Amino acid sequence: MSRVFLLRLWLDGLAAVLLLLALAYWWLGNAVHELAGTVMFLLLIAHNVFNRRWYGSLSRTRREPRSIFNAGLTFALLTAMLILLVTSVLISNALAPYLPPWGGFTVRQIHTLAAYWGLVIVAIHLGLRWPMLMGVARNLLGIKGTNPLRTLVLRAIAVAIAIHGVWSFHQLGLGTKLSMQMTLDWWNFEEAVAGFFIHCAAVAGLVMVVTYYGLKLLQLGLSAKGHRSERLAVGEERQRAPIK
Repeated sequence: MSRVFLLRLWLDGLAAVLLLLALAYWWLGNAVHELAGTVMFLLLIAHNVFNRRWYGSLSRTRREPRSIFNAGLTFALLTAMLILLVTSVLISNALAPYLPPWGGFTVRQIHTLAAYWGLVIVAIHLGLRWPMLMGVARNLLGIKGTNPLRTLVLRAIAVAIAIHGVWSFHQLGLGTKLSMQMTLDWWNFEEAVAGFFIHCAAVAGLVMVVTYYGLKLLQLGLSAKGHRSERLAVGEERQRAPIK
């Protein structure tokens, strides 16, 4: 495994952590929030530079459901990040003396909407790449072969995280934030700080689990459908064959 590849993974992981950190605006304060967001955007630019060949290969991508979904998801994430960047500039306190007063309440709502949808889309992105990430973890930890007990424990942990994620979704009031509804139900950082990040991580975990296992079920369904179609085709071929 190359060092460049590992460096890219660490940078991507840092960008995800900064996105999570930037969601805690009322705990960080404006200066740290804007600094975290600026570094995150620089890391996202680096990510796109590293993966620039992917855009050039789009025209040669196979038109299968997974590839189409992955391309659509990537552009959805790109759209969310661009909206986040534009609204960040418009509502920035640091840039306010140099810009017209365009950053009103609606722009702030759009900024929050893009941030939380960014969290969801990043989690789906990670769920699609979970087998690759697990492979990297196995290589780094020197784990070889399969272990039924280890697999069972990991799946039990995944189920526990997903259940916690459902509860966290309601605790954070994400339904209103993802639909741009007016709400005064913000997290009270004076009572708890760690709880906010645990809930956000649990929601991301829920989305990753649903994405990973949902994709596996879809692939099993498509495989079973393909086998049935193949058996039907063989049966029809035999029926049309002349009797000797």
